[in-house]
Amino acid sequence: MRNAVDHLVEVYGLGSGPWTMTSVTRGALGQIWKLSGQSSTWAVKEMLFGCDEHQVQREAALRDASERLGIASPKLIANRDGAHVSWLPPRLGGSSVKLYEWVDGTEADPARPEILSWVGRTLALLHVAGEGASEAPGSWYETCPREADWAELHHRTDAAGLPWSDALARFAAGPAGELARLVTAADRNALVTSHLDVQPQNVLLGPEGPVLIDWDNAGPMAPERELAWIVFVWSGRNRLNADSARRVVRAYVAAGGPGRIRDPGAFSTLVATSLNYIQVQAEAAVDPAKTVEQREFGETEVAKSLRNLPEPATLSRLIKELGPEWP
Repeated sequence: MRNAVDHLVEVYGLGSGPWTMTSVTRGALGQIWKLSGQSSTWAVKEMLFGCDEHQVQREAALRDASERLGIASPKLIANRDGAHVSWLPPRLGGSSVKLYEWVDGTEADPARPEILSWVGRTLALLHVAGEGASEAPGSWYETCPREADWAELHHRTDAAGLPWSDALARFAAGPAGELARLVTAADRNALVTSHLDVQPQNVLLGPEGPVLIDWDNAGPMAPERELAWIVFVWSGRNRLNADSARRVVRAYVAAGGPGRIRDPGAFSTLVATSLNYIQVQAEAAVDPAKTVEQREFGETEVAKSLRNLPEPATLSRLIKELGPEWP
């Protein structure tokens, strides 16, 4: 990727150098690089598993709409042809890339009350900006692996000698089925287009306040399902802090957010994405076509995810704690 600097500078019309590009971090979908020149700095996102142009257009539209409502986020830069995604030539790896404004900041602390209030208000504004979605949520958010899928996956991971293979089998034999019963299709009558990844690592505290990054997943969603997902993540996951959950919800309701967490079905997307993520990363860990880095990333993520799956008792407690908050 470092050899792609000249190509990127030309495609985006960034001007004369010298330019340098350094690796910053790697996420589930992409590798972030810092592209620095004499007077400007950019974030280059290399998409590791391809890129859907329609998805990128949806990302750009939602990001621009939310900016008009006061949500700070890095600008997605169009290339010389006006497109928000570019492709490197085969000689440079053939990856799809996106270019963003660079944002300096530190990861948001979920323990800070003002951050929790910002999260609730921001999610409400996103749901207002994205109301009236006509597309259905993707299968990632509404379906999950079946018993046969887990059995086949355990066979492959066991043959590969992965250290968490037995833990995966125990999970498949017990908690997976209980959690899967919560996964259903959302009501199509009140969908919104939203960010779908408002997690602490995607909120940076910059010089002028919180900034929401990583809009790759932007798409349609039932508002109560994203709200439930976000409340769980920002209130300590299975180590529930009820005060934190209430603070997020109060800010969301005060800002006009339409979602309400009234029954276990609200957690369908949280559960579906948690289960699907384990499956995808486990498959990557044993896929010989993946790079060594991608396989190692998958191994690490599965081990971590198996320890942090949502527990039904926590979800039930959240419903009870938040009941009095709904108008």
